[in-house]
Amino acid sequence: MGVRVEKTDLPGIGVRHEVSTASGQRIGVVAHHDGRRDLIYFDPDDPDSCKASVPLTDSEAEALADVLGTSIMLSQLANIHEHADGLLTEQVSIPADSPYAGRPLGDTQARTRTGVSIVAVLRSDEAVPSPGPDYVLSAGDIVVAVGTRKGLDKLGELLSNGAA
Repeated sequence: MGVRVEKTDLPGIGVRHEVSTASGQRIGVVAHHDGRRDLIYFDPDDPDSCKASVPLTDSEAEALADVLGTSIMLSQLANIHEHADGLLTEQVSIPADSPYAGRPLGDTQARTRTGVSIVAVLRSDEAVPSPGPDYVLSAGDIVVAVGTRKGLDKLGELLSNGAA
């Protein structure tokens, strides 16, 4: 899994970090001294030429980092059964009539009551990895949880009707 990130100082501009993909393509980020950043894609035929540059606002950079980080986390969780016998990952929806819709995650006491760990919450097109106890759940949220079959079943009951 050794991906190499090359850092290059760009005098008068900032710093460029670039990654070579397994398919031989190169992508990177230029972080300007003034705080701007650009996502860049190098021309495969000319390694010194930038084929495309996309300026990113702080919010866009943060959203992209969240999407990439969350997709990796969810992929790892999906494959966790290969490494831990009896441990499962499941996505549990918060129904509209859940007693926890509109309440903080900590109110569920899910870990104590079910033995299950909630590792992320998916809302619309946003993923929140490792939500804290103050994170307010909403109807339609999808909770990503890790635990045993029995614990995950209890979590489903807890989030649906408050009983575990």
